Amino acid sequence: MSQAKILYTGKTHTTGGRDGTAQSSDNRLNVKLSSPGSHRTGTNPEQLFAAGWSACFIGAMGLTADRMKIKLPADLAVDAEVDLCNDNGEYFLQARLHVSVPGLEKDVVQALVTAAHQTCPYSKMTRNNIDVSITLA
Repeated sequence: MSQAKILYTGKTHTTGGRDGTAQSSDNRLNVKLSSPGSHRTGTNPEQLFAAGWSACFIGAMGLTADRMKIKLPADLAVDAEVDLCNDNGEYFLQARLHVSVPGLEKDVVQALVTAAHQTCPYSKMTRNNIDVSITLA
């Protein structure tokens, strides 16, 4: 483990796997889980990962925009898609981020997105581990 200063530790307790429940230690998160496509009540790990990554990516864009002295629009959005895939019995993930930053020039948005993808902890975690595509809306 790194000797870096820990800023926050998210703690959860999960039971029942994909058809169970997950609850955070502070009780702010308490979700029922369900397998993708099961039509049962609940969310799945792919949706949770997509939500976490897109929120973190927007945060990284905000830090980058501050450094670049750019004001981000309130309606900035990231639509994340995380695929659970299977190839000959081997499971893996792949993902797409669709970034919308209305009112800014495309080259400015591209610079923000490129920098955010280099600094976002979720992006770092996925780099060279899963296929990721980022597009500008």
